[in-house]
Parts: sequence; structure tokens; C-alpha cells
Amino acid sequence: MLPAFVRAVFRLSAACAAVAAVMLLVAALVITWSIVYRAMGGSTYWELEFSVYMMVGALFLASPYCLATQGHVGVDLLSHYLPRRLARPLAIVVGLVGLAVCVYLAWAGAELTMHAFARGERTESAWAPLKWPLFLTMPVGIGLTALQYVADLLRETVIDPGAR
Repeated sequence: MLPAFVRAVFRLSAACAAVAAVMLLVAALVITWSIVYRAMGGSTYWELEFSVYMMVGALFLASPYCLATQGHVGVDLLSHYLPRRLARPLAIVVGLVGLAVCVYLAWAGAELTMHAFARGERTESAWAPLKWPLFLTMPVGIGLTALQYVADLLRETVIDPGAR
């Protein structure tokens, strides 16, 4: 049961990374189109903000995959030199702290999203898109990162405790 959960969370993280990659590609294409269009004398007003939305959303949605593949920046010098009997508990404590931070940020992001949705908040630009779709990427991405922390902790403590 637990290995299936861990695999499912990894697949969900990989799917989010694929969505994030598409979002980055769309942002790059829109910016490229904007540059070409302006070079031909056209005027643009929405492309930069749209691309920023895509890039910020991609950052949050790629976060669980980054954690799953150990791509986050880590300071592991201490754990590298600690004996195995001390390195594992340190890794578990670090995972629990990361989980707690992600749960808090997902909760705060959800509150921010609901507030922006309820008030119909928009940006102050000429395009004036709604803010809540951008804000929604924070609780979704960081919430899935918390879920990835749970899967990693289960793998570390229950499924394969001797992996390190």
C-alpha cells in the first residue's frame, strides 16, 4: 500500500513538472512573439504579464518534482560527514521541517487565493487579469510539495529505512 502511494505521488509530481514545462514553453513563445510583433511596429500590453504568470505558476508546480528528484539546493556537508546512525535522523528532522513549512505556505496561499477570488481582485495593468488563478498555483504546488515530503518521509522511515 505505501509503495503504491509513494509511486503515485511521484507520478503526480512528474505530471506537474510536465505542466510546468509547457507553461515555460508558452511563456517563451509569447515573449518571442511579442518581440517580433513590436519590431514590426505593433503595440502589446498583455504579453509580459501573461508570461510572468506562466513562469511563477511553473515555479510552484515544478517544486514537487524538484523535491522528488533531489533537485533543491541542499546544504548536506554536515550529513555527509555524520555517521549513518546520525545522518538518517537528521534527514528525517529536515524532512519534517520542510513538510511543516510547506503545509503553512499552502494554507496561507489557499487563504490568499480564496480572498482574491471572493473579492474579484485584478491586477492594476491595462490587461487586468484576475489574480486568483496565479495565486492558486501556490497552494497547489506547495501542497503537492508537502505531499512529496510525506512520500519521501514514508520511504525513508517505513518502506526502505536502510536506504542511506
